[in-house]
Amino acid sequence: MTQLLDKPIEQRFIHTGVSWENFKAIQTGFADSPGVRLFFHEGELEILSTSPEHEIIKGNLGYLLEDYLLGQDIDFVATGSCSQEKELVAAAQADESYCFGARKPIPDLAIEVVLTSGGPNKLKRYQALGVPEVWFWENGVITMYQLTPSQYQPINVSQFVKGIDLERLAQCVTIESRSQAVKAFRQVA
Repeated sequence: MTQLLDKPIEQRFIHTGVSWENFKAIQTGFADSPGVRLFFHEGELEILSTSPEHEIIKGNLGYLLEDYLLGQDIDFVATGSCSQEKELVAAAQADESYCFGARKPIPDLAIEVVLTSGGPNKLKRYQALGVPEVWFWENGVITMYQLTPSQYQPINVSQFVKGIDLERLAQCVTIESRSQAVKAFRQVA
């Protein structure tokens, strides 16, 4: 099994006191910049550049999850890393996102790959957007959170993706070869 390098190179910039109008102008400026993610919440702008390691894990995670959903006959719409926004309040670009049943303005599930920074502190953005479930892959572990009326709570079972082996999924996404990752994930233990 081929594993990824353990020292990814990613850059992160955070600036506070940014107006929604300035955020939208900056977002337009980065529109044609692959590998750059923009986040906004109540005046705080975060710009994150992703590494090849990040993109491999993100791509494998999305592919393996979609393969599982297809195998379980779960109807979904993959909305990828498109920007979700609540005007004047928050904007986020999940690494992967999904709607179940039909496409919605805000996805049912957002997934973040965390290599150098971020993690559950990003939940405030997703809460402002009203995303029902958020997953974080970090250090080979997937943690899940479900939105309650007041905040996110950690959960052990997804409300949308029942029966998936998260431990196996978290391990297989780090295999560089997508075909080897799929074979390892499909392999019955």
